[in-house]
Amino acid sequence: MYSLDQLQGIIEKGLGSLDLKKEPADLYDPIQYMISIGGKRIRPLACLMSYTLFDDNIDKTILYPALAIEIFHGFTLIHDDIMDKAPIRRGQPTIYTKWNSNVAILSGDVMSIMAYQLLAECKAENLPQVLGLFSKTVQQVCEGQQYDMDYEALPYITMEDYIKMIGLKTAVLLACSAKTGAVIAGADSEICDMLYDFCYRIGIAFQIQDDYFDTFSQSSIFGKSIGGDIVNNKKSWLLVQAFKKIPSLERGKLDSLLALTEGQAEQKIEGMRRLYMDYGIKEDAEKAIKEYYNGALELLGQSSLAENQKELLTQYADRLITRIK
Repeated sequence: MYSLDQLQGIIEKGLGSLDLKKEPADLYDPIQYMISIGGKRIRPLACLMSYTLFDDNIDKTILYPALAIEIFHGFTLIHDDIMDKAPIRRGQPTIYTKWNSNVAILSGDVMSIMAYQLLAECKAENLPQVLGLFSKTVQQVCEGQQYDMDYEALPYITMEDYIKMIGLKTAVLLACSAKTGAVIAGADSEICDMLYDFCYRIGIAFQIQDDYFDTFSQSSIFGKSIGGDIVNNKKSWLLVQAFKKIPSLERGKLDSLLALTEGQAEQKIEGMRRLYMDYGIKEDAEKAIKEYYNGALELLGQSSLAENQKELLTQYADRLITRIK
């Protein structure tokens, strides 16, 4: 069984081997750029990790599907950055700011097609199930993004709304990654479903943590501008918890902060940070991350996997949920 670092190295080597030196350059150069600026590669890692729990023979029938998931994820980020008007991704200019929105949209479209091409390299007997799972997940991710945009226009949403949205936008792709690897390795359906649920819960924790870092991290560490969710009144976990927790008679300060404009970004970010701390929302987020993380480990503990398999999955969860758990 491989270590996570070994699998990470295989993924980076695989991404580097993709032939993207093609014409027209303005179509393919942005794709190369998106891949080159790095990332955590947590989705292809989940795919390869789940596969190697049962099979140590890594060839293109598993590597290419793992890369397909990363390529698709890159596509979603390119389009997300346009919709969110985000200037920075992984510490570098986003594609639409470095080129333009039209180039970014088209390069993203090609990445989505590349994902299906790479996915089709899996074993023929696995293709119907793998393709069906991936296609369903792609649709769910789009649904999650639409909910995210819809919620921006609403004055408030419930925590149930939020969890549904991030489940679709973030958690299902991580869950799909893990299940895909297990399916290709020939694991039984019960284990495949358990791995899906395990990574779904980790995905929820990971997204709440991402929301948390948007407010309580540093741009040099987080890899993108801090406070973007706050400036855009995005329905992050923290804001949704504020709607839920702050008494109606004390909502005036929150409403005033939400009414501040982009030109008052610094004041808005600092004011919301202080409000989240004053009402214990910062600590609530840390607790929620721990609960989803612990829920994933509880599910793992109840499974029939061997101890060394459980240990690798626990290491993976620890790699994703950092500094808070």
